[in-house]
Amino acid sequence: MEKLAHELFDEIGPRLVGSPKMQQAHDWAVSKYKEWGADARNEKWGEWRGWERGITHIDMVSPWIKSLEGTQLAWSPSTKGKTVTAELIILPDLEDSIAFQKWLSAVKGKFVMISMNQPTGRPDYNWEEFGKKESVQKMKSNRDSLDALWRKGIANTGYTTRTLPPVLENAGALGIVTNNWSKGFGVDKIFGAYTTKIPTVDIALEDYGLLYRLAENGPAPKISIHADSKETGMQPTFNTIAEIKGTEKPDEYVILSAHFDSWDGGTGATDNVTGTITMMEAFSILKNMYPNHKRTILI
Repeated sequence: MEKLAHELFDEIGPRLVGSPKMQQAHDWAVSKYKEWGADARNEKWGEWRGWERGITHIDMVSPWIKSLEGTQLAWSPSTKGKTVTAELIILPDLEDSIAFQKWLSAVKGKFVMISMNQPTGRPDYNWEEFGKKESVQKMKSNRDSLDALWRKGIANTGYTTRTLPPVLENAGALGIVTNNWSKGFGVDKIFGAYTTKIPTVDIALEDYGLLYRLAENGPAPKISIHADSKETGMQPTFNTIAEIKGTEKPDEYVILSAHFDSWDGGTGATDNVTGTITMMEAFSILKNMYPNHKRTILI
């Protein structure tokens, strides 16, 4: 299993649907099953938007120089080979959608932060292990209050976190900056972008907090973003199928299944490579230990 894991998440890596890495993973799996003596194939399922990740580099250039931890979201537009530099602003606390529309022109030529500034980067279990009971409760109360205010602020715009980025894009923003903290040490969740012309990047919690405090209290920070990515049009998508026919009841099945795709901000180790390689190992054991099984084993 360790060898399978290494080949799939170290050598091949992320498996975003419609990407070249996903196709590489499909072909690897078919080859592996055939090596084990099973019939295997990639069976076309449909089509999906093709996208290929390139290099992302994000720097704070004012009020001082710092390379920032961050990356573009899946399906984010690129910066077209350029490095884009601009001031960073926060989505303010606005009274209602009318106030939002009046403010909207302020985003032109700016990067816009649309995520809450987290009051802590420590997971709750760490607070509970090392903090006083009163400190833990104070932190949670403060975080809940900030979260409620931020959600209310988003709602007051008349949009949601999904529909807001295109509105900012159409108003002339140069990029969208988010922080989707996983509530674990130093780990963000990297999902998909909702913009179609400007990049959407996620900046890790500590760096996001620095930028947020500067944008809120001054001096206003400037950042530069270089994001390479490529749209590849609609691509065929597949399910990988492997089977060993049963000796007595070939039309009855023992089915093993796991999902093979992943988001591409990481290698999909727990979502769902662990399920995939456990299933593959079980399939290999059944093939070797029960060569005359009655029913068809399908994966």
